[in-house]
Amino acid sequence: MASFGSEDAFEDSAALSLHDLESLHNLRSRSASFSSTGSSSRLQLRQRVAQLMACVEDISSDDEIHEEVSRTLDEAFLIWGKKLKEKGQEFRLHLVTWNVGTASPPPDVTSLLQLNTLGPTMDMYVIGLQEVNSRITNFLSDLAFDDPWSIFFMTVLSPLGYIKLSSIRMQGLLLLIFVKHVHLPFIRDVHTHYTRTGLYGYWGNKGGVTIRMSLYGHTVCFINCHLPAHMENTEQRLDDFEKILEMQFEGENIPSTLDHDILFWFGDLNFRIADYGIHFVRESINNKRYNLLWEKDQLNMAKKKEAFLQEFIEGPLQFKPTYKFDLYSDVYDTREQKSLFWFNEKKRKPAWTDRILWRVKNLCQHASKEGEFSEEEQTISVTLNNYISHMSYGISDHKPVTGTFGLELKPLLTDPLITLNPEGEWSAEHDVLVRYSAVPEFPSSAWDWIGLFKVAFRHVNDYVTYAWVEDDEISSNKDSKQIYMSAAEIPDTGGEFLLCYYSNNLRAIVGISQPFQIQPNRTLIEKDLAQEENSWMQTPDNLESHNEF
Repeated sequence: MASFGSEDAFEDSAALSLHDLESLHNLRSRSASFSSTGSSSRLQLRQRVAQLMACVEDISSDDEIHEEVSRTLDEAFLIWGKKLKEKGQEFRLHLVTWNVGTASPPPDVTSLLQLNTLGPTMDMYVIGLQEVNSRITNFLSDLAFDDPWSIFFMTVLSPLGYIKLSSIRMQGLLLLIFVKHVHLPFIRDVHTHYTRTGLYGYWGNKGGVTIRMSLYGHTVCFINCHLPAHMENTEQRLDDFEKILEMQFEGENIPSTLDHDILFWFGDLNFRIADYGIHFVRESINNKRYNLLWEKDQLNMAKKKEAFLQEFIEGPLQFKPTYKFDLYSDVYDTREQKSLFWFNEKKRKPAWTDRILWRVKNLCQHASKEGEFSEEEQTISVTLNNYISHMSYGISDHKPVTGTFGLELKPLLTDPLITLNPEGEWSAEHDVLVRYSAVPEFPSSAWDWIGLFKVAFRHVNDYVTYAWVEDDEISSNKDSKQIYMSAAEIPDTGGEFLLCYYSNNLRAIVGISQPFQIQPNRTLIEKDLAQEENSWMQTPDNLESHNEF
């Protein structure tokens, strides 16, 4: 399966001369003899491509074979592209849920985000937090500025080529989504929503925050929940989740929550282990016999009885229950808990409170019908690659849980709505031009703009400067348009940048350029250097040493 944004390295191979090729027809026939399946055939194919690359170096543009090779390569790319669309592509998603207990971010999240693992990198990070510090002073500050957790994850992920696509906060609940730049033109219709369930729906200490989007033409929804605590509140947890599922996004033609192609449900769901005593639960955990506890897990029991839960899928609970731990340890709840009037509370029984589940709409629809459906009919599927807890994080009495998923998509969108690029060489010494073109059906607006961003930009508002596509337009024809940006707005130091087109109607970046260099303003740099030299010469110590000569 092809991976979004992945590249295959060619195998080293001895170069062939043009004489060895004889003719392109022979090359085609030899290539056709290789099977398209199996590791040995892929190796042979890589070797043939490497040999061809070596031969291309010796081909003159005037040679007849040049045109023939170009035509054949075009045919090969068309075949490859067609097969890729037929097979679908794997979109790698890493989802985090963590009740952080009002703590500040930890020093390092490398293992939490699996940044040190081998293999393809993630295409998207979805991070759901509960109990983010929401005391009134913190919350008011976070309304005006990004909260510490958002800043922390942006600082970690933006240098790696991820942008914060969207976020939503409701008191202690926070949901963040980061995505690779390359996917931005194919993510549209991003909407957020929150649902309060605390104090009968009037208070946001409990509830859910939701982000939905169209991803390569498929609808995907993420719900981060914090449901009521305590063993006896199972029914209240189920009622609250049903209420969250009933929410409606603002806007036209946006499906209801359960009508999305994929729905992820995660958070501190607060389901406990019923019936068994604390000693049996802890003994089972110590012996790693987690399966003895599964049948009494309240969520597992509810999934057998509640019809609306039966369509949700969860990976096996092959990790220790993630609540409740002493801080900065992997030891379950040993401290004496003081309650009202200073009576000692019972120690909390360990529980899998922190969970990740998902639901695929087409599977649910087909499951209700007789017979099976073929893979060709299925345009999207979800594979759970990893479902684990992270015991090394001790800032909270909960351990974080992560799920790594492969979304196999047959892209329904293959071309960006906007293609844009810088015109000529850009320099901070003069005004610059941007050329862009739009597909015919693009719903443009007078409020659309093109932003200049540093390559490691954090979010859509993290631009260096921008230009309105209508107000700053200087030329237009049937194929493309040009806008200008003033030299006064270009950073004097230059550097590596990229351009993004933001659509006001679609509320998303719908076009992004390749990274490019801006040359620095040499005149200003030389002037600054001269001033620094003058300033250095004017210091008393340097004046004395100068006079000695």
